[in-house]
Amino acid sequence: MRGLPLAAWAYVCGVVALATGLIATSSFEGLNWPTLAVLAVLFLICDSAPALLNIERARVSLSFAASLASVVLLGPAGAALLGFCAVVTGQRLFAPVKRLFNGAQFALCGYAAGVVFNGLSGEGVEPGRAQWVENVIGPFLGALVTFVLVNLLLVAGILLLSKQATLRELLRESGGLAFGCLGYGMFGLLIAGLWKTVGPFAAVLVLLPLFLARWALEQTRAQQQAHAATLAALCQAVETKDYYTRGHSERVSRGSVMIAQEIGMRSDRVEAIRYAGMLHDVGKLGVPTKVLQKSGSLTEEEFAAIQLHPMRGLEIVREIGFLDEALAGIMHHHEKMNGRGYPMGLAGDEIPEFARIIGVADAFDSMTSTRSYRAARTIEEAVAELRKCAGDHFDQEMVDAFLCALERDGWEPPKPVVLPEDDVVEITLQDHDDPTVPIRVAGDEVRR
Repeated sequence: MRGLPLAAWAYVCGVVALATGLIATSSFEGLNWPTLAVLAVLFLICDSAPALLNIERARVSLSFAASLASVVLLGPAGAALLGFCAVVTGQRLFAPVKRLFNGAQFALCGYAAGVVFNGLSGEGVEPGRAQWVENVIGPFLGALVTFVLVNLLLVAGILLLSKQATLRELLRESGGLAFGCLGYGMFGLLIAGLWKTVGPFAAVLVLLPLFLARWALEQTRAQQQAHAATLAALCQAVETKDYYTRGHSERVSRGSVMIAQEIGMRSDRVEAIRYAGMLHDVGKLGVPTKVLQKSGSLTEEEFAAIQLHPMRGLEIVREIGFLDEALAGIMHHHEKMNGRGYPMGLAGDEIPEFARIIGVADAFDSMTSTRSYRAARTIEEAVAELRKCAGDHFDQEMVDAFLCALERDGWEPPKPVVLPEDDVVEITLQDHDDPTVPIRVAGDEVRR
């Protein structure tokens, strides 16, 4: 939180002042202090061990369960007071100002949720009575949604003002965050429902399923990280065949994601296109290095080997179940809109969407990367070439989407390649991805 802009500091101060004012002016008459104390202990235990999601920088506090239980058991004022406990969280890495902000925003979330719960006739429904769940589920869901929305809005405000995230990034990640928050918040209903029967022991009973849910999320996240590491190893194996292409797969992946997000692709498909971009050239593992690095004209057999590398890629990764739609992108990323591509000569809408996306990102990175026979082209030159080939070589929609994303987000071309002194690198004069450099085949015109 160091170096916060003035607007962000003003925002933090405003949130803290509002939460403090609400608590100071609230009436705590009739508040069940022992219940508050037990929920506060549960809150602090849960808040000290947040769940990591499969979203960069995103965490969900397990304390949502205690907060939502307090909405039912303690009302708006009690929920606000409980939320302010986040100031003394066990997450030691949090700076004091961040703890204060978290306590204030949790207090405001709890108070707002409590008001909605009471407004929907949830107040006075005593836990444990017959048909309690039927009577309280509607008000509770209203309170839960309110809590999550207020939480996301308050956190989004500080992230935007402190320039730690853009509005586009927040909108893209808000769905996954909201799902995690809603899931953990539902445990609050379980705590409240058990309270009348087993008393404070309800908090202990809920700890086990809470932390089991956290463990399950961590296992999912660890599995995805293992997937990413496996794919990165495959990419590295491909790039050892040509020193000049190192980093190419990662950049094509990034460019493909830029296009996918620009055209409004769902988050799960964006993740799939990220994998497809990483692995688009994995089939080159099945192409002899001497063919990939050949400087002279290719024989018909060598050119056929090049044309088959997308199919080789499909053969290598087809058993990796989580790739799903990414397989089509790997298989067809060298097809052209005019039907003159390979390996199957598909044209127009016959070409899978993933392949049309990867083709644009692949060509752009190839043009803006240094090769053994030429320096990298400028971004402006590469953009001009994409525009020139749009409609004939590339999908016009994908080119337009990439250029819009490029103008907004920019692009960092790879640094010039510095060859190790002990490396022997073949000088190839051909490029299988750059649309401006045709492949030469012996006894025939250039193939492109």
